[in-house]
Amino acid sequence: MKILITGGCGFVGSNLAIFLKKRIKNANVLSLDNLIRKGSEVNEKRLKREKITNLRIDVSNSKKIGNLSRFNLIIDCCAEPAIEASKKNPDQVFNTNLVGTYNILKKCIKDKSNIIFLSSSRVYSIKSLKKLIKNLDLKRPLKIDKTIDERFETDAASSLYGFTKLASEKLIKEFFYEKKMKYIINRFGVIAGPWQFGKQDQGFVPLWVARHFFKKKLSYIGFGGEGHQVRDIIHINDVCRIILLQIKKINKINNLTFNVGGGFKNYTSLKNLTNKCIKLTGNKVLIKKVKRTSNYDIPYYITNNSKIFKTYRWKPEINLDKTLKDIYSWLVKNNMRDYFK
Repeated sequence: MKILITGGCGFVGSNLAIFLKKRIKNANVLSLDNLIRKGSEVNEKRLKREKITNLRIDVSNSKKIGNLSRFNLIIDCCAEPAIEASKKNPDQVFNTNLVGTYNILKKCIKDKSNIIFLSSSRVYSIKSLKKLIKNLDLKRPLKIDKTIDERFETDAASSLYGFTKLASEKLIKEFFYEKKMKYIINRFGVIAGPWQFGKQDQGFVPLWVARHFFKKKLSYIGFGGEGHQVRDIIHINDVCRIILLQIKKINKINNLTFNVGGGFKNYTSLKNLTNKCIKLTGNKVLIKKVKRTSNYDIPYYITNNSKIFKTYRWKPEINLDKTLKDIYSWLVKNNMRDYFK
């Protein structure tokens, strides 16, 4: 089987490429990544050690994508995932996330290739997610009693990033309508693990561990600045497991959309994450309180994994504490200080 992973030198793409290369017999796994994201050059070296070639091509370059050799399967991991980048650089978000997927889909149709698309929990309406919480000035820990499934509202604004992912989902369904090729769409929540060069608005879990390890400042941003906003966390290895399972079963299970995340057993507030990082590293750091909330930010998200469990009998195996330990071990073993300034 010949597999192309777009965004293959990113956090998810690189881990997935190495995972699949080791577990699919005779698999020819290639990466496509233009290496503009910080840390991608590090992950490209990891791929080279595993004899995985990276094609240095921008996914928005239609001609170069069209001239690639044929693949049995394309896994589209390529994205500009930072929500605030939707405001600062909308052209890059649009071209990478939507035009890039459009180019990949044209390639799929030309070659009759299947696709697994990594979408996002951020396709869901900001206003509807905020309505889950009665008081958005989060002075106290939140009551955890709601999860979000695939039927949650997507009609209203969700950020330009969320829009491009939802539009890409629609494009896939249009391109594959009454075709023999097959697709799977996965709306992932917060993914975390080693080799993720996180930032405040994307990849906050390794950022939190790293800033504690290197004794650098952090901020609780938005919702009163108390750190009570909540997300569920899924380990990258659990992500790789479900995608491998989907590849193996794609001829029987296909053309479906799934929510995939850490769920009820793997959620955390920022404040709770801070306490765990203090315990893990032995270090306390100064945390600034920024009360103002971005209009794109959401207070709460926990994935409902019911559909993915019912379909594949899959559920997350790695808990939050193990995820944090894996990130910490990676930082201890590697000199990553410059990537977490």
